[in-house]
Amino acid sequence: MSYTYLFKYIIIGDTGVGKSCLLLQFTDKRFQPVHDLTIGVEFGARMIPIDNQQMKLQIWDTAGQESFRSITRSYYRGAAGALLVYDITQRHTFNHLTTWLEDARQHSASHMVIMLIGNKCDLASRREVQKEEGEAFAREHGLIFMETSAKTAANVEEAFINTAREINKKIQDGTIDPDDPNSGIKRGNDGKEHHGPFPRANPNPNPKSGCC
Repeated sequence: MSYTYLFKYIIIGDTGVGKSCLLLQFTDKRFQPVHDLTIGVEFGARMIPIDNQQMKLQIWDTAGQESFRSITRSYYRGAAGALLVYDITQRHTFNHLTTWLEDARQHSASHMVIMLIGNKCDLASRREVQKEEGEAFAREHGLIFMETSAKTAANVEEAFINTAREINKKIQDGTIDPDDPNSGIKRGNDGKEHHGPFPRANPNPNPKSGCC
């Protein structure tokens, strides 16, 4: 299927916060209650409509264990968006957000859009982190914020789509050049003219006639 742009995402956060479950719910629309710990990185992809255009999301789910942190860092490079996830029922995962955020900003492009996600909002009776705390952290650090449930699918779709909408907005206003190889974005194959501030360069300005 044709698409206008491909956006590369990375999902980061502590082990057990539900990163893999969020990815599975978004790509396959199903919840897997027992999920093996991610070793290194896992991958998923899905097409979504944004502003009357088809976008392809290429999503890398990373391991939360400290022993895999160096692998995770290599995936920050060239990511257009990041989902920074904590578990609302485990305060220590919220307390570690600053470390994750510092790591992400040190190893990624300055334009990377970061969505802060408080996952497992279906477990409200076990909540240790109030929604207002997540909102305040996001405000302080210039992040987008949502609470989600990978189990019930609450706000999962919106989290991924709103991040893509923000990336597309940055393309349109000139903050991101989609032709920059480090942007985490690739032009697609929909055959349409794209009217952002960065026109597509003609790789062959003097094409030869004929089939070869």
